[in-house]
Amino acid sequence: MIVTTTPTVEGHTITAYQGVVVGEAILGANVFRDIFAGITDIIGGRSGAYEASLREARETAFSELEDRGRAIGGNAIVGVDIDYEVVNNMLMVSVSGTAVTLS
Repeated sequence: MIVTTTPTVEGHTITAYQGVVVGEAILGANVFRDIFAGITDIIGGRSGAYEASLREARETAFSELEDRGRAIGGNAIVGVDIDYEVVNNMLMVSVSGTAVTLS
């Protein structure tokens, strides 16, 4: 499935708009990961634990987005928007877009 932030897909024609689809993922913080991330933040450098969590949440949200797009008859998703939020010490990633049928 083609997933893009652009409103069109070069070389393809959108023949039908199936509807807006959303994928979300919320991951809780891990106490041990938080401790090690805090140490990394104190001594400097990147926090690999948080980067891995962010990557996992993003991949989960995109997977849900694609599943929901297929479920309503789309073969591509255009106009994708990615949002990141922290809710009660949990990381939330939300992606949304329009499921379409391409020729």
